[in-house]
Amino acid sequence: MDSFIFQNPTRLIFGQEQVQQQLAKQLKPFGEKVLLVYGGGSIKRNGLYDEVSSILKEEGFIVSELPGVEPNPRLTTVHKGVEICKKEDIDVLLAVGGGSVIDCTKAIAAGAKYDGDAWDLVTKKSPVNDALPFGTILTLAATGSEMNSGSVITNWETHEKYGWGSPLVFPKFSILDPQNTVTVPKDHTVYGIVDMMSHVFEQYFHPQENSYLQEYMCEAVLKSVIEAGPKLVEDLEDVDLRETILYSGTIALNGMLQMGVRGDWASHNIEHAVSAVYDIPHAGGLAIIFPQWMRHNKTLGERKLVNLAVRVWGVDPSGKTDGDIAEEGIQKLEQFWSSLGAPSRLADYNIDDSQLEVMADKAMVNGSFGNFNPLEKSDVLSILRSSL
Repeated sequence: MDSFIFQNPTRLIFGQEQVQQQLAKQLKPFGEKVLLVYGGGSIKRNGLYDEVSSILKEEGFIVSELPGVEPNPRLTTVHKGVEICKKEDIDVLLAVGGGSVIDCTKAIAAGAKYDGDAWDLVTKKSPVNDALPFGTILTLAATGSEMNSGSVITNWETHEKYGWGSPLVFPKFSILDPQNTVTVPKDHTVYGIVDMMSHVFEQYFHPQENSYLQEYMCEAVLKSVIEAGPKLVEDLEDVDLRETILYSGTIALNGMLQMGVRGDWASHNIEHAVSAVYDIPHAGGLAIIFPQWMRHNKTLGERKLVNLAVRVWGVDPSGKTDGDIAEEGIQKLEQFWSSLGAPSRLADYNIDDSQLEVMADKAMVNGSFGNFNPLEKSDVLSILRSSL
């Protein structure tokens, strides 16, 4: 494995009733002027908005609000948040929602301390030199953004979608109460499961040797999600199952699984190009693309695909070639995601081959990509065609 330095400064506060017990205490060190950032209104329907607002009011915080963060958070919304921060002299931000809300908040926090356009930070034209502090109250198990320094922002005007990050945009604290996820509908619950599993796969496929512990850790997270996920989809209000999935999503992308290795992340890059053009759900795109990426890299990744098939999916290797075992494991993955209700083809989103070149070019904007097996445009086109 590679040498590494690991530090995650986010204070993770996990468990029921922790919003009531911890929110004010965690916010107060950062100031009194708060920007509350949230999405399409689910927190108003489930009562969390009233609960948070009541706490902030009782504790004397001065609150501004930015509602309406999109599922693929847009640069225009980031601009609105930055404007509020500068106009109201905001001290601290509070993201209440899922990964999209948190991703948007990260961009606002950095943009509020930058004199230019926040898009410069996303595209790495300028470095992130400062950021406002922020905390999160997570309502959706999926992205792991509550305990990492990454973010994905879409510029819909130019149809560009990029991941970016900075050590300065780790959340100061994140409150995870599984009770706040029980009202998440089935489709978003499924997307969350696909997303966190995809994050694990991205880190599982890496070129470093002597990484057995990291692989076993990845497999443990996958097996936990595979066991709990279908039960949760059948009983969305089971708090114990919500708890398992919530914690799994955090562990899947808080840095622990990638210590000493460099994950691939090519499938995410391809999906970003797809959803930049078609604005489909991120996890829906991953459910379609990832199995095809695995097939495209089956020869190079055969050992890992065999381990996944046998140790995670329970494939019996007796009398089978490694290639056959690997393919059976990929099919098990496709069947599992389909059984939950995830899409399996781009056609499920009415996507045909008319924009393949456009999507491939967007994926290749920074040249070849993928740490496990770098992809060229021809590879991207092949994966996209097999995903149709």
